[in-house]
Amino acid sequence: MKHTHWLIIGFITTLAIGCNKEKAAINDQAEATKEAIDIQKEAVDEASQEASEQTKTQAAIDQARIEANKDSIQAQLDAEKKKADAEAEAEKAKIDAQ
Repeated sequence: MKHTHWLIIGFITTLAIGCNKEKAAINDQAEATKEAIDIQKEAVDEASQEASEQTKTQAAIDQARIEANKDSIQAQLDAEKKKADAEAEAEKAKIDAQ
């Protein structure tokens, strides 16, 4: 009877140790999965920040081009306006000379 009692205790202990090992393996796998997900999240954040910076840089370049184009067109229009004024003055002078 004594041996049976010890055998049962040994069997239960073996089962408990086996279950603990399985639980530890499951926990290790879950932690590894979480770490992999965290690494992926960090990579996504970095890519997002880089894309955002590139977008800001491109927007600044586009804005500078727009301003330069506006300034160029306004300078051309001012030149045309001065030309029209000069032509009008020339016509007036022609009339006065006659």
